[in-house]
Amino acid sequence: MAWQLTEDLDTFLTTAGGFLRVRPAANTIMLTAMESLRAKGAAAFGDVTPVFGWLASSDDSVAAAFMHTPPYPVVLTDMTAAAAAGLAADLAGRGHQAPGVTAMPALGAAFAAAWREHTGQPAHTGLRMRLYALDTLLPPDPLPPGTARTADATDRGLLLAWLNAFQDEAQPAGPNESERVVNDRVAWGGLVLWEHEGRPVSLAGRNQPAAGQARVGPVYTPPDQRGRGFGGAATAAITQAALDDGAEGVVLFTDLENPTSNTLYQRLGYRPISDWAVISFGAPAGSADP
Repeated sequence: MAWQLTEDLDTFLTTAGGFLRVRPAANTIMLTAMESLRAKGAAAFGDVTPVFGWLASSDDSVAAAFMHTPPYPVVLTDMTAAAAAGLAADLAGRGHQAPGVTAMPALGAAFAAAWREHTGQPAHTGLRMRLYALDTLLPPDPLPPGTARTADATDRGLLLAWLNAFQDEAQPAGPNESERVVNDRVAWGGLVLWEHEGRPVSLAGRNQPAAGQARVGPVYTPPDQRGRGFGGAATAAITQAALDDGAEGVVLFTDLENPTSNTLYQRLGYRPISDWAVISFGAPAGSADP
């Protein structure tokens, strides 16, 4: 069966929404983006119209789906490698422009190989991530000194500085969304600060639930405050806040290059679900054209 594409969110949700909600943790990126688009309109992520699509199986049920919300990479659900390669060929044949793909590693590699075959653009893997889902929250015991509080508008300068620093460390080549995150999440209490001796020492955020799942992130502790348990305490606090607000489940992504955070989140009660990779198209920043 051929990929079906649409720029209409309602059409996509009517057709593929049920498929995505069957695995809400695994499909957290797409489901969260859908909620933002429904709430804020097609320009939620920029001034370029998003594109969505699904692949039907032989019985006309949805077998796979994707979305592209520029300037971010194409995002793939679980699917066969052949389906991922076919999608890349289809998009490239339509003249579609994409900066990269976010997917489970084998699927991202299949998409990227087909993309290069049809466009000539090289691909290189940037961020490698692991998706975790909460089993039972296990707050640090003992907690580090300090208390959690919900960030508000008076913290705006600090929040922007810390989110910019987080992006510089985690994904410097990606679009900077610090201002959008602060504006959105301060409005409804989606950012928590851990304070010690009267000043903030760590930050944790979360998204609004989508299909019952809240996603934690970002989590940031300034370098001079690391190794003292503040990040774990802030993560536990934001996780509990999501549960208190009615989330049926909580998920988060970690950077696989950071063994400390991967160990920490498992101690807090998160279990690994799947690995993901962000693959960028074109020459790596700072390199000569091939």
